[in-house]
Amino acid sequence: MGFLKSVLDEHDIACMIKNEFLASGVGEIPPQECWVELWVIEDSEVNVARKLIGTVWNERSLTGVPWRCPRCGELIEPQFDACWRCAEGD
Repeated sequence: MGFLKSVLDEHDIACMIKNEFLASGVGEIPPQECWVELWVIEDSEVNVARKLIGTVWNERSLTGVPWRCPRCGELIEPQFDACWRCAEGD
């Protein structure tokens, strides 16, 4: 979520992350109350923010090639920059 917030920040779209630290509350708090949310402050900027996020999301998932982790050999999808298995970076 921080990456998406930084994209909006770069385009001067005021936003905030809600519930960033509530994941540990699941079980005590209903799960839907703990979901991390990215809120755009100005209603007039919501459509622009959605387009930016959609563009960035598509670019990150459709560009690049999978890479192999140098530490454990796991094949990693291109949108990730760290291995899910051993946390080694690309």
